[in-house]
Amino acid sequence: MNSRLSGLAAAALILASVGAPAAALAAADPAATTVESFDGSLIAAMKGGQALGAKGRARQLTPAVERAFDLPTMTSFAVGPAWSSFTPAQKTQVIAAFTRLSVASWAHNFDSYSGEQFVIDPNVQTRGTDKVVSAKLVHGGGAPVNLVYRMRQTGGSWKVIDVFYNNVSQLTTRRSDLASTVASGGAAGVTAKLNQMADNLLK
Repeated sequence: MNSRLSGLAAAALILASVGAPAAALAAADPAATTVESFDGSLIAAMKGGQALGAKGRARQLTPAVERAFDLPTMTSFAVGPAWSSFTPAQKTQVIAAFTRLSVASWAHNFDSYSGEQFVIDPNVQTRGTDKVVSAKLVHGGGAPVNLVYRMRQTGGSWKVIDVFYNNVSQLTTRRSDLASTVASGGAAGVTAKLNQMADNLLK
């Protein structure tokens, strides 16, 4: 695993829980099912490591990211109020670029496997219509990393809409990163910046 845990690359993950198997957690809370499924795909890509390369891991992870995350909702929040002024075609292009960056972040930051585990807190919280899943990333030789995932029910399934890493919203950080580009470049500028960021991660 790449030591640079940043951006959306530190997102909703489950491998095991203290005192209960992952399958039991998924059965107990539907939000855990989404995270558990994504975790299995992530571990498989990590085990592919350097043999797959960043682009190979990205190709393998793309379907899993699209299933686990509410990417249209995340993209609209990252863009901010200007989203309402984008045409449907522009929104489609920006969502595709945001998705590509999200996948690239996972593929870049989780590039190998050395026994990492993702441990979920069984006490899933409900906040309004959302759920909050807390977990720890456990890896050899280092202190656990605390992760908090905000989940929302979309189309009958629970999906991740934000990740808090060290108590900082990664989606809010992304919105800050894009603010100047949204103001100066509009939809085309945002699409280009997101794709450039993804390209840099996939080198």
